[in-house]
Amino acid sequence: MKISAKYWLLLLLLSLIWGSSFILMKTAMYNDEGASIFSSNQVATLRILIASIALLPFGLFAIRKVNFKKDLFSFVIVALCGNLLPAFLFTYAETGITSGLAGMLNSTTPIFTIFIALIIFNDQISARQFTGAFIGLLGVTALIYFGKQNSLSGEWSHIISVVCATLCYAISLSVIRYKLSHYKSLDIASVAFLLLLIPAIGLFFLEDTLSVFKNTEDVRNGFGSILILSLIGTALALFIFNTIIKNTSALFASSVTYFIPIVAVIIGLFFNERINGPQIGGMLIALMGVFIANSKKH
Repeated sequence: MKISAKYWLLLLLLSLIWGSSFILMKTAMYNDEGASIFSSNQVATLRILIASIALLPFGLFAIRKVNFKKDLFSFVIVALCGNLLPAFLFTYAETGITSGLAGMLNSTTPIFTIFIALIIFNDQISARQFTGAFIGLLGVTALIYFGKQNSLSGEWSHIISVVCATLCYAISLSVIRYKLSHYKSLDIASVAFLLLLIPAIGLFFLEDTLSVFKNTEDVRNGFGSILILSLIGTALALFIFNTIIKNTSALFASSVTYFIPIVAVIIGLFFNERINGPQIGGMLIALMGVFIANSKKH
C-alpha cells in the first residue's frame, strides 16, 4: 500500500505533538527559574478535565453505540489505564527526571504490549515477536539503569512511575485490541474521557486547583502549557491518529512510536536538559526491539 505525502506529514505532525507533550508537562509545573506553578497532580487533573470537556460532544454521541452489559468494564479499564493513571504517573515522574528520558521510556510501550497479550490474553506470539520483545527489554533495562544515574533527584520512584505508565498503556491497548476492536478508535477515546469527566471534576476541587489561579505567579504560562497539552496533545492528536488509521493502516499509524522519543529528546535539549550516550544507546536498542517485534515477515 502506497502512503501519500499527506499522511506522512500528518504522522510527523502527530510525532511533534506527542513528542512535545513531555516538555509541556514540565513547563506546566515549573517556570523558567524552577519555581513551582501547578503541582504534578493538578497538571494531570486539568489535562484530563479539559480533554474530557473538549471531547464531550463526541463522547455523548459515541456512548449510544456502547453495549454496556458486555463492554462497560473494558471501557473503564481503558479510561483508567489509557488516560487517568498515566497522566498522574508521568507528571509525578517529571518532578524527578528529564522530559527527554520520560519520552524515551514511553517508547517501550509496544514491548510491554506483547507480554501483556501473552500473559493475560494467552495470545500466541511468533519467534520474531519474542526476539523483538527480548531485545526491547534489554533496551528498557539500560534506559532504567543509566536513567537512574542521570536522574534529577536520584530517586528510583520517578523512573519506575514511567515504567508503570507504559504498562498501563500496554494494558489499555491490549483491552482495545482484544475486547473493543469492533468500535472506532475515536469512539473508544471519547467514551473513555466521558467516563472520566465526573472524577476529573471531583479531583479538580480535591486538589484545590482554584487556589493556584488566585495565588500563584506565572499561572498564565503554566495553564497555557496545560491547554496545549489537553486540546492539542490529547483531543486534536486523537483526531489526527484516527484519520491516519482510517486512511492508511494501524501498522503505519503505530510507527509514530519511533519518532516520539526523538522529538522528546531534541526538544528537551533546547530546554537545557542533559542526556548521555548510554541513554541514547538504550533507546535505540529498545526501538530496534519494537521494530523487529512489529515487522512482518515477507
